[in-house]
Amino acid sequence: MHGKYKLVGHNAVEVEDLLEWAKSMESDNRIVGKTEKDGVKVSTVFLGLDYNFGEGLPLLFESMVFGGQHDGETIRYATWEEAEMGHKQMCTAIL
Repeated sequence: MHGKYKLVGHNAVEVEDLLEWAKSMESDNRIVGKTEKDGVKVSTVFLGLDYNFGEGLPLLFESMVFGGQHDGETIRYATWEEAEMGHKQMCTAIL
């Protein structure tokens, strides 16, 4: 495993070629969700790298809070579907 992934639709596919991976990361299709309320933002994106570092399922998506009392809070997910659900849950809990 190389730990680099690109999105094909909403599915993460492992990529060995660094240039192919870098080009795929330039796309806006990596954004799962962006929500803002009262100056606090929740952003959920495809990371393109395995943040589980080969230990179990790859964690390829991340929700992060910007601003407010939960600033910097982060949750990672393995799939686009988990990330969508996690984004909604984080928004409900924080915004």
